[in-house]
Amino acid sequence: MITVLDFYHVMTAVVPLYVAMILAYGSVKWWKIFSPDQCSGINRFVALFAVPLLSFHFISTNNPYTMNIKFIAADTLQKLMVLAMLTAWSQLSRRGNLEWTITLFSLSTLPNTLVMGIPLLKGMYGEFSGSLMVQIVVLQCIIWYTLMLFMFEYRGAKLLITEQFPDTAASIASIVVDSDVVSLDGRRDAIETEAEVKEDGRIHVTVRRSNASRSDIYSRRSMGFSSTTPRPSNLTNAEIYSLQSSRNPTPRGSSFNHTDFYSMVGRSSNFGATTPRPSNYEEDHNAAPPAKPRLHYPAPNPAVAPPRAAPKKVNGQTHLLKTEDGGTKDLHMFVWSSSASPVSDVFGNNHDYGNDPSAVKEVRMSVSPGKMDGRKERDEYLERDEFSFGNRDGGGHDGGDEKMQEGGKVSGGGGGGGARGTAMPPTSVMTRLILIMVWRKLIRNPNTYSSLIGITWALVSFRWHVEMPAIISRSISILSDAGLGMAMFSLGLFMALQPRIIACGNNVASFAMGVRFLAGPAFMAAASFAIGLRGTLLHVAIVQAALPQGIVPFVFAKEYNVHPDILSTAVIFGMLIALPITLVYYILLGL
Repeated sequence: MITVLDFYHVMTAVVPLYVAMILAYGSVKWWKIFSPDQCSGINRFVALFAVPLLSFHFISTNNPYTMNIKFIAADTLQKLMVLAMLTAWSQLSRRGNLEWTITLFSLSTLPNTLVMGIPLLKGMYGEFSGSLMVQIVVLQCIIWYTLMLFMFEYRGAKLLITEQFPDTAASIASIVVDSDVVSLDGRRDAIETEAEVKEDGRIHVTVRRSNASRSDIYSRRSMGFSSTTPRPSNLTNAEIYSLQSSRNPTPRGSSFNHTDFYSMVGRSSNFGATTPRPSNYEEDHNAAPPAKPRLHYPAPNPAVAPPRAAPKKVNGQTHLLKTEDGGTKDLHMFVWSSSASPVSDVFGNNHDYGNDPSAVKEVRMSVSPGKMDGRKERDEYLERDEFSFGNRDGGGHDGGDEKMQEGGKVSGGGGGGGARGTAMPPTSVMTRLILIMVWRKLIRNPNTYSSLIGITWALVSFRWHVEMPAIISRSISILSDAGLGMAMFSLGLFMALQPRIIACGNNVASFAMGVRFLAGPAFMAAASFAIGLRGTLLHVAIVQAALPQGIVPFVFAKEYNVHPDILSTAVIFGMLIALPITLVYYILLGL
């Protein structure tokens, strides 16, 4: 039976966390003490120093040789059960897709154990429960967050390949990624691909940061509008230029050179001399960009081949296949509207600048007939109002089935990285690609180092009873002691910067809260019973599963643009209602 003293101990452990969060919220929302730039600096300090050192402190002071194997097994079984169920759903159901699999896995299995769980469970069940929470933190940082990165990068790889090589993906023999590309997600790092058909008849792809993304580094402050030309490769039989821009581009001026395009196509097509030529926007950088620069060109006359010309970027994406005899094979243009939604930085404002489903147009023109890899090119003119893989908007909670028409074939399917039935590169190629990208993500994450160094030091110190030098210990403790409060303060700043606490709508928020606070504990209870947990261990397992949403999964969702509004709501609104919900679980389990 829960006594008044027990309740007081719980409130003593948790209320100070909410005080830090409320002070941060009021500093921005009510008292206007911090500007958004200052909040960004505080959040960056917390992400780079406070939380990693806090994690190192907890992990390095926990004895790994006394880990509770049953408790760890129950937590692992819960996550595997959820993952298996979601994987089966995504494969067997027409409404299933990879995006929702990742989001539901995060909501149901990855709570805020480090910041909220350790002090709360210590107040409820004593010091030994804090040690159990540290064990879960270690597994989260080393195993489960890495698994999430695998899923995100797999999704990014599928999107990249199905967009860039919809018909020739199965012929890809290798994919090489330049060292400056840290993610296959095109929203944050605009990337381009170059493909070379070698003597073996297979396609060898190189992925690099696009010239546009490089020039943006220097022109971001002035909002300049720079045009870029893809760098050609030393192809022998064909050249494939592919410029991949952001799938959610920021509204900026068009880099499409109308003069060059008309000189390449207009003279031999039905763009006749009477067709008015648009002004070259690149010549006047000070001119205001058009509201929605969309192109609607009729199909050109395929009987006359245009002269050779260097490929030009068309706002979003250009594919130009050329042969040595000068004939141009195929021209794909993805024209992005300037009203597409920009994506704010992590812990920044999440305003919507108008996701228009008609903002993306594809014009596919076969200029001259020929053969490529033994296949006959067909004259084709196709315009599509939607370019979506199961997630029509940025948040993706309206994801639906997509119909993609390719060469007379119609294949239906949900999201998750391309139309179902699309051939993909060999498994070895995809595996190597994803491993490279995940490794690059991990080595840039300070939490990776703090967790690995912490568990290594714990193994050494508790095995041979080695104490950390006092000068190092005190240097770490200065920041780690403030890490918990700074993490909650940072969360309060994040809450204050959001236009709405419930960013994804009431219905979706209710569903997400149900998954977080009902489905998660239910799966944990089932896994705990299967493993054989009883008594206080069972109570700790269920209560920790009912903690609010973890912050790291939200950061990933924001970075990869996979339901960030849902995870944002789960973090903010979940933190507000977590205390009464966990207290209800605590009281019911104590009866």
